[in-house]
Amino acid sequence: MEGLVTILNGIAINICQILALFVISIGIIKGLIIYLGNAFSLSASAKIFQESRLQMGYSFSLGLSFLVGGTILRTTIAPNWEDIGRLAAIIVIRTVLNYLLLQSIQKTNDTFSTSE
Repeated sequence: MEGLVTILNGIAINICQILALFVISIGIIKGLIIYLGNAFSLSASAKIFQESRLQMGYSFSLGLSFLVGGTILRTTIAPNWEDIGRLAAIIVIRTVLNYLLLQSIQKTNDTFSTSE
C-alpha cells in the first residue's frame, strides 16, 4: 500500500508541476499576443501594456499556487526536519511573491476602473 501511495504522490507532484508550466506559458503567450496585437497603435499603448501585464499576472499567480501544492505534496512522504524547513522557506517565498503579485493586479484593476 505504501508503494501505491508513493507512486500516486509522485504522479500528483508531476501533474502540479506540468499544470504550473502550462498555465504560466499560456499566460505569457496571451500577454504577448495582447501586447503585440496593439503594439503599433499609439493611442492606447499604456493601457495595452497594463492589460498584457494583468493577463500574465493572473497566470503567474495560478502557476505559483500549483507549485506550492506540488511542494507540499513532495514533503508528505517521510519528511525529515530538513525537508520541512525547506518546504516552509519555499512556501513563504512563493506566498509572498503571490501576495505581491495579487496586490499589483489589484492596483492595475483599480487604475483601469478609475480611468474608464
